Amino acid sequence: MKVLLINGSPNAKGCTYTALTEVEKTLNQEKIETEIIHVGHKDIRGCIGCRKCHTTGKCVFDDVVNEMASKFAECDGIVIGSPVYYASANGTLISFLDRLFYSTSANCDTTMKVGAAVVSARRAGTTATFDELNKYFTISNMPIVSSQYWNMVHGYTPEDVYQDEEGCQIMRTLGKNMAFLIKSINLGKEKYGLPQKEEEHIFTSFIR
Repeated sequence: MKVLLINGSPNAKGCTYTALTEVEKTLNQEKIETEIIHVGHKDIRGCIGCRKCHTTGKCVFDDVVNEMASKFAECDGIVIGSPVYYASANGTLISFLDRLFYSTSANCDTTMKVGAAVVSARRAGTTATFDELNKYFTISNMPIVSSQYWNMVHGYTPEDVYQDEEGCQIMRTLGKNMAFLIKSINLGKEKYGLPQKEEEHIFTSFIR
């Protein structure tokens, strides 16, 4: 069982990373393998809607998105971490997520992969960013992991984050809940299998 933790901050060891490490330590204690991947500092362009990925199986822009595709296909869960920029996620992270989720949608079944969002801010904008990130999971048949409060920490420096005792506890609780859900889903898959997709996917464009 493995969880990918995506650091969407340009700062490799900043507040977002600090929050992710609190989740990671708990996952490791629960015997879940983890990998933190830093993407927030990379030059990642956005999706151009060319749909080439649906015929070639990968994004036309051959960068970290394609490098991540196989890891995403093999993992049991993913934690997406972002700082808050103008009450939204980091734009580089959004470009990464748009292309990762879209380019893998044709050949990577994300059904029952577990997802969680983690948000870091000095003061405000966390709930809007949290909502934004969770939408990637709800469009992908992915259960969302909750904690005892919304998954957020506050602070301007990593030291500030550690002083946010409630925020750090939220991260640890998130790790425990995520480990439990992954283990439970794996047991369910062994006994019942994944939910059957008995209907062809319907796409309605609301054009009359």
